[in-house]
Amino acid sequence: LVLNDNMWDDGNSLGPKEVHSYLTRVMYNRRNKFNPLWNSLVLGGVKNGQKYLGTVNMIGVHYQDNHVATGFGNHLAVPILRDEWKEDLSFEDGVRLLEKCMRVLLYRDRSAVNKLQIAKITDAGVEISPPYSLKTFWDFGAFKNPTASAEGSW
Repeated sequence: LVLNDNMWDDGNSLGPKEVHSYLTRVMYNRRNKFNPLWNSLVLGGVKNGQKYLGTVNMIGVHYQDNHVATGFGNHLAVPILRDEWKEDLSFEDGVRLLEKCMRVLLYRDRSAVNKLQIAKITDAGVEISPPYSLKTFWDFGAFKNPTASAEGSW
């Protein structure tokens, strides 16, 4: 899409908002053909100093906000982001907040992988960190034997 737009060489370029709009149409169109693309997409970028972050799911439901999540993160990470995110958050504090969200998600779904990468998008371009592992602590007694003090009929 972006390469095709660049070939016109007309001085106009697609920004993240336009690409996100295109992706919502693609996902919604595939849904209507009963052949959805089984993905949730997050698109972020900066154009003319304007930050943009949006998401679209497999049936074309889309929104933009200051923070987005997909899948299980919609249920567990977004409430944390709503409580702790601020407009003037530094990059380092933002990374710590994302690591906290990812740690909560990892503890809730142990089959997930504890490795992640952080991307920083600015007017100058995109920087992607090398993959790294979250520090976790699995020695809680309830993690080792979850039914030891459980009550109930199950």
